[in-house]
Amino acid sequence: MPSSPEVAARHVKVFKNGRNQAIRIPREFELPGDEAIMRKEGELLIIEPVPSKSLLALMERLEPLEEDFPPVIDVPPERFDF
Repeated sequence: MPSSPEVAARHVKVFKNGRNQAIRIPREFELPGDEAIMRKEGELLIIEPVPSKSLLALMERLEPLEEDFPPVIDVPPERFDF
């Protein structure tokens, strides 16, 4: 997954939404999609996007290779009689 540039920390307000605590995620911290994974590590609350299940979606997030590949010589297979 390509890494995004680091964004400085932001102070956000915690508020109640029914019986749950909630925060608004600032635009620079926006996550793709409409689902996320949340976990707690010590005092840290970590929110991550749900990994895509589609190979095409995964490939779209990869950065292009800047490497030249050697030419591939396509030699036909040897003839085989049954």
